[in-house]
Amino acid sequence: MSETADFIATVHPYDSLSRDELARVASSFSRRTYPAGTEIYHAGDLLPGIFLIERGRIRVTDRNGDSVSELGPRNSFGERGLLRDGVAVTSAATDEDSVVLMLPRSEVVRLIQNHSAVARFFDRGRGPVDRGTEIAMLKVGDLLHRNPQSCGPDTPIIEAARLMRDARVSSLGITEGERLIGLVTIRDMSNRVVAEGRDMRHPVRAVMTADPITLPPSALGYDVLNIMLERRVGHLPVVDEGRFVGMISQTDLTRVQAVSASALIRDAAMAETVAEMAQTTARIPELLLHLVRGHQRHEVITRMITDIADAVTRRLLDMAVAKLGPAPAAWLWAACGSQGRQEQTGVSDQDNCLILAEGTDPKHPYFEEMARLVSDGLNECGYVYCPGDMMATNPRWRQPREVWRGYFRDWIDHPSPEAQMLASVMFDLRAIGGDAGLLEDLQRDTLQMAAKNSIFVAHMVSNSLKHRPPLGLIGGFATIRSGEHRHHIDMKHNGVVPVTDLARVYALQGRLVPVNTRSRLEEAEAKGVISAGGARDLIAAYDLIQTMRLDSQAQLIRAGRKPDNYLSPADLPDFERSHLRDAFVVVRGMQSAVGHGKGMLG
Repeated sequence: MSETADFIATVHPYDSLSRDELARVASSFSRRTYPAGTEIYHAGDLLPGIFLIERGRIRVTDRNGDSVSELGPRNSFGERGLLRDGVAVTSAATDEDSVVLMLPRSEVVRLIQNHSAVARFFDRGRGPVDRGTEIAMLKVGDLLHRNPQSCGPDTPIIEAARLMRDARVSSLGITEGERLIGLVTIRDMSNRVVAEGRDMRHPVRAVMTADPITLPPSALGYDVLNIMLERRVGHLPVVDEGRFVGMISQTDLTRVQAVSASALIRDAAMAETVAEMAQTTARIPELLLHLVRGHQRHEVITRMITDIADAVTRRLLDMAVAKLGPAPAAWLWAACGSQGRQEQTGVSDQDNCLILAEGTDPKHPYFEEMARLVSDGLNECGYVYCPGDMMATNPRWRQPREVWRGYFRDWIDHPSPEAQMLASVMFDLRAIGGDAGLLEDLQRDTLQMAAKNSIFVAHMVSNSLKHRPPLGLIGGFATIRSGEHRHHIDMKHNGVVPVTDLARVYALQGRLVPVNTRSRLEEAEAKGVISAGGARDLIAAYDLIQTMRLDSQAQLIRAGRKPDNYLSPADLPDFERSHLRDAFVVVRGMQSAVGHGKGMLG
């Protein structure tokens, strides 16, 4: 094949084409060389086709000249405007000497019409697809189909290349014993060895990617799709308790259609403007409806929806850094609330904070502007401002790590009602973007400190009893008595929140690391914090409550209405109404046991 064909064969969606089709498409690309600082097209220009970067860096800017994206090799650009009306919606220029391939519009249209994989890649307006859900639900361990290929870090480059050739693989794990320390791919051999004229006798450690992103065998195929699409990597090593056990590549996934949630994550990660991201998040209700119709488990649905929020947040952070320049100090953007617990549904506001490196001035205008840009962007994408102002835009929640440590210590030592409320939210923190290390020690130390303070734990137990299941006095439901939601029950505050609060208490009592509610309950059972019977009953009750909450939201979406958290028991069949009440009875019983200091060990 030609040089162009060899290159595009490594780029999705062209890697899905047959050999003959790949050759035809390669001959249709034209190669263009641009010196640094050259404008490729300007917003409003007619686009001749789509562009694919072979070498160099491209900066994409909006109509105001603000940088919205920095792209490198194997990234494409210009497709949004081309496929909308042929007119560029952004401007693109080179940051350094670059080589760019251009595929004419006529050829793009032909590929979209004749190849479903290409159509799915470029058609951003397409609704959720039905195929591909199966791989998303498979465990990564189930996707491994061969023994891992590896070599030591001192193996000569030429020998590593021969190992890949003989095994017919496109990557090798670099290991010391069974421990993975790096990764080398065919692309590395091309870019870091051949292109740079490196001595093939040098050790492979000189060209490997050190400490690559990895996944455990227990991760989902959905995680593979998300990371590959968002991080733009083609290989993911699989590591089991530090031991290299296999490799997942894009080739392993070509037989499977992309799942719709991953398509939304891809679109969010590649969006060039906040408005484009908002168009992506506007499709979340349709995704939720599709997943509920497909009978996906509630924890899978909420995880998928949360992962879209994570991708949107990371893209907004990237755009903020591109606009503001390098940060003056290390920082971490963390989510709390339902996003922190990976439990978002079709109704979500934003709860977030910034943890800064020790000694950083929290009033520095850089971080104030970063918080504003990201929170405003999230609001525009449908993640509305937090009613309680628990956001990084509030200076109180944009502080150095030592201040955060003081916050937690004060809440634990002086557990006032406000402290209990804040601790309940902040114990669910999860790193989203930036330096995750700023949270790790803080979270571990705080958990240890809180668990040792019996008075604080007692107050948290008391706090967990404030939201009660909606049970009536005569065997029915205690529904809302007036207003817009009269005769309804609040499936969030009176259904899900009581279980979430209980799980948080168990996490404190057992010093459990997970922040996801269901994971906390499973871990509490495993560590003996609650009995196996109690855990099974509570998990089953939680599963039913969350499932019926999502079913109700899906019904509203199907009816063309906005989803909410209110459910009318009168609209349920007798069978479902009886089971929902039984679930609330289980939750009430668990609350009673915790309130009397008995846990669920009896």
